This record gives sequence, structure tokens and C-alpha cells, in this order.
Amino acid sequence: MFRRVIDTIRSDVQSVFERDPAARSVMEVLLCYPGLHAVWGHRIAHWLWRKNLRLLARFFSQIMRSLTGIEIHPGAKIGSNLFIDHGMGVVIGETAEIGRRVTLYHGVTLGGVSLNKGKRHPTLGDNVVVGAGAKILGAITIGDNSRIGANAVVVKSTPPNSVVVGVPGQVVVRSRSREETALPDLEHGRLPDTIGETLAALVEHVKALEERLNGHAAEHAPPLHLPEQGIWHGEDFSI
Repeated sequence: MFRRVIDTIRSDVQSVFERDPAARSVMEVLLCYPGLHAVWGHRIAHWLWRKNLRLLARFFSQIMRSLTGIEIHPGAKIGSNLFIDHGMGVVIGETAEIGRRVTLYHGVTLGGVSLNKGKRHPTLGDNVVVGAGAKILGAITIGDNSRIGANAVVVKSTPPNSVVVGVPGQVVVRSRSREETALPDLEHGRLPDTIGETLAALVEHVKALEERLNGHAAEHAPPLHLPEQGIWHGEDFSI
């Protein structure tokens, strides 16, 4: 039993080094990472919850919430190697389920959307990364190896190897499945601009229709703009 606890602590510390380049030493990780403290506190609270010591479990989880700024209901089921980076404002509901090697950033909510006493919170698969401020709501499932963009609001299930951005969350399934590895997908800058790309495609389509009808672009039509290297130009765009 003691050996298993030590192995778990070592694995959790190693997860921090793998996913946070700011981590410099084991002592720093042990003392200065509230996300790690919150996970360890949840394991104790969850053990009390399973022993039907519900009030004690809730009270202990409230103490950890005060110390870390991270609220994890003791009934939530969390897999191995969860890493909560920064952590302030993270909320994980009672019936939430989290797979292995999941990464959560600050302000993430795994919340419910009903008064149902049963399953009402999300299930996250393995190797899922949830960006800062994202909200995943309801009894939905986020597939393995998926990445949720910062501030996305996700209210429907997503297949494995997805990227989700926007409000409400737009699901983009990657054309090539990401091979499962020990390291999560932390490429936060590689997020699709679904609305911008759709608008650009519509502008191109309108331009093509005008040329087909008139033989050339309408002389008095306003100029059609497309983004250049992802940046839109033109004074006719209101702010």
C-alpha cells in the first residue's frame, strides 16, 4: 500500500515536469503546484466518499478548495496523471469522469445542466487537453486525444481526435488521427478559425458567381476582401 502511494506521487510529479516547462525541481513541484495538491486532496475525499462518509468528504473537499482555489466534488471519478495547470477557478462536478493523462487549465468548468440526480456532468477520455476558461456542460463525452480551445463552451459530445473552438463549441475532427503517446497535445496555438474560414469561402463563392453572371466582377460592386495570412484588411469593416 505504502509503495503504491509513493509510486503514485512520483508519477504525478513526473506529469508536471512533462507538461510544464516552468517546473525546475521536485521540491518546487511539491510545494508550489496547487493543482497537484488539489488532486491529492481529491483522492482522500473520494476515498471517504466511497466509504459513505459523505459529509466528511465534502468538508475535506471544501478545505482543499480554500487552500487551492480548485473545487473538485468528492464524487467525481478521476483517472491517473491528471494535471491541473495554475488551477484557480477550476470546477469539477459530482458525476464528472476524467480519463488518464488529462490536462486542465485555469477557469475550466466540468458542469451540469439539469436537476437530474443521476449522471449530469461530462466524461473526458484519455489525453484530453482543456484550455483556460473552457466550459464543458452536461452528460456528454469528449473523445480521447481531443483538445478544447480556451473559452470554448462545449454542450455536445465529440468524437476522438477532435479540436473544439468557439461558443457554442464547433467540433473539428482531425483528418489524421493523433497517435496516442505519453505526452498530451499542448499545441494551443493550432486552433481552427471555423467562422473566418467559412466567411472567406462565402466571399470567394460570391465573387465566382458574379464573374459567371456578368463575365467579370461587377464594376460598381464593393470590393471583396479576403484575409491575408489570417489578417483581414479594409476600412469598411466595423468594429
